[in-house]
Amino acid sequence: MSIKSDHWIRRMAAEQHMIEPFEPGQVRAVDGNRIISYGTSSYGYDVRCADEFKIFTNINTAIVDPKAFDAKSFVDVKSDVCIIPPNSFALARTVEYFRIPRRVLTICLGKSTYARCGIIVNVTPLEPEWEGHVTLEFSNTTPLPAKIYANEGIAQMLFLESDEECAVSYADRGGKYMGQTGVTLPKT
Repeated sequence: MSIKSDHWIRRMAAEQHMIEPFEPGQVRAVDGNRIISYGTSSYGYDVRCADEFKIFTNINTAIVDPKAFDAKSFVDVKSDVCIIPPNSFALARTVEYFRIPRRVLTICLGKSTYARCGIIVNVTPLEPEWEGHVTLEFSNTTPLPAKIYANEGIAQMLFLESDEECAVSYADRGGKYMGQTGVTLPKT
């Protein structure tokens, strides 16, 4: 298995529409204003956060249960920024839509700008032949409110290509999160 470079990422985006919309370089400013960068990096791709957020709240005193998740535990927000309460979390999705090739496993890591502010980005690996918008989870580990910016860089995707195809891909087994287009809550 090998990690893939910017040349490979550009080729896969052009030939297989692996990432849409795709930015071939690093964007660091928009209309002269500095932003948290997104786009192709040396060995990865920095994704953006869309402007759709689900902010966790305990106003209904619900129990967090992955087998019976109560959607009323979230407040929906559509905005250029998301304020995450102290010691809480929010869900969002990537601007980019992914189509992962059969020989590729994709790992997502948070950007250092947010990590240095106590904001942790959590995403499970994108398996071979998975496709959709990636649901992102942001944990605010601080005792203060934390701000997330929509349409700016939030996390980096690393692409690992195997020497051989997997026997059963995410598409082959009909994975439950295949083709997701919005912020997707837990499913069983």
